[in-house]
Amino acid sequence: MTLYNQLNDALVPHGFILRGGFRLENDEREKLGVDNETLVLIGNVGPAFFRHFSAERPDGPHPMDAWTRQVLSGFADIFGARALFPFEGPPYHPFQQWAQRCEPVYPSPIGPLIHPKFGLWHAYRGAFLFDSPIDLPAKQTVAPPCESCTDKPCLSACPAEAFANGNYDVPACTGHLKSPEGDDCMTLGCRARRACPIGQKYVYGPDQAHFHMQKFLANNG
Repeated sequence: MTLYNQLNDALVPHGFILRGGFRLENDEREKLGVDNETLVLIGNVGPAFFRHFSAERPDGPHPMDAWTRQVLSGFADIFGARALFPFEGPPYHPFQQWAQRCEPVYPSPIGPLIHPKFGLWHAYRGAFLFDSPIDLPAKQTVAPPCESCTDKPCLSACPAEAFANGNYDVPACTGHLKSPEGDDCMTLGCRARRACPIGQKYVYGPDQAHFHMQKFLANNG
């Protein structure tokens, strides 16, 4: 079994999965200030991650970041890697760019990266740097799912019409979330995101959706 598969098997029981990886270029190593050869991306899909987090949720203002750091740092020590996180910064690591190098994800019409299987119900939680090259799965070649989606229901489903002008109107979104009419989005998650037909089996449950909507509103409201 490859190191990559061993790491994935160790992380899955905690709600994480590996999302691919790549060899670092010389300029990337210089920017990161490291001598490592390989980056492996770690994320989550669907509701499994939130179930594990909820069972072990720590106290503090940023419990998900703290729990993620605790779990992944422990596995980094076990596997001889250096852990990086998207919430470290500024400056922040380019996780969205790394993701597009690792797997077939593409910017969706409403912003977040869309995966052809998981839709919009996934995230990136960390990355491991390894000193040596390791065997990595080949990146899949899949067409962007939004190209063949003619109706694009994500753009018309927003009750605040936050995407009506081709850009994301954050004040319109947050204003709606603060109103009584925004209860549906606050409790079940963004209606535009839920309208996407891709990855419906991975949709977040109400507790997970509400957690993320509260965090979004706290950061943008």
